[in-house]
Amino acid sequence: MIWFGSRNPASAALLSAKLWWLHGTDRDIVVDAGLGVVALRGEIPRMFERDPLVVLTHAHLDHVGGAHEFRERAGHPAEAATLAEGVPASLYGAELYEKLGIDAGDEPVPDLLIKSLPYPEYDPRTYRVPAVTLSRQLDDGDRIDLGSRTLTVLHLPGHSPGSIALLEERTGVLFSGDAVYDGYLIDDLPDSDMPAYRRSMERLAQLDVSVVHPGHGRSFDRRAS
Repeated sequence: MIWFGSRNPASAALLSAKLWWLHGTDRDIVVDAGLGVVALRGEIPRMFERDPLVVLTHAHLDHVGGAHEFRERAGHPAEAATLAEGVPASLYGAELYEKLGIDAGDEPVPDLLIKSLPYPEYDPRTYRVPAVTLSRQLDDGDRIDLGSRTLTVLHLPGHSPGSIALLEERTGVLFSGDAVYDGYLIDDLPDSDMPAYRRSMERLAQLDVSVVHPGHGRSFDRRAS
């Protein structure tokens, strides 16, 4: 079973990320942990019944905001230091762009990056992403065994140094994080690497993938235009 949930009220494309809950016979994993504006345990309590492992595809706030709620966390070693220091975070556009080192140029910067408050008393100024440590480090070729299904880790640097994806080779299902999605790919963040990103895209193009479940936007296959 694959279950998808995106319950954080993010409106800006920069923060409108998805998470994926995969159920196996032996254990569950959750791919990414959302923005963290609302507590996942409160919104999706069933997801925690089997003590799932959360796999963080990379260390950006919209993917790791709820990571502290999980007992076990996995990710690439290149993202470990950022996670342990605390991911730069803000729900205010100008402040977040400054923390991330993003130059918006002539494009308008949203003021508040959520379209609604999770509850009336919520103060966006209190938003933080708690620092977390990885209990398991994942590198290219590692496997995650859920019993009824096995996922292979793909290290796909470019968007960030430790960007990873998970491929179920038996079915060709790819959980891609921000390595690839059906939209404009971001390769100009301070920690992005355009040549590495190009090599990652070339690698992905050679894989036998049936469907991509990305960190942003809709799922798609090779027929997507």
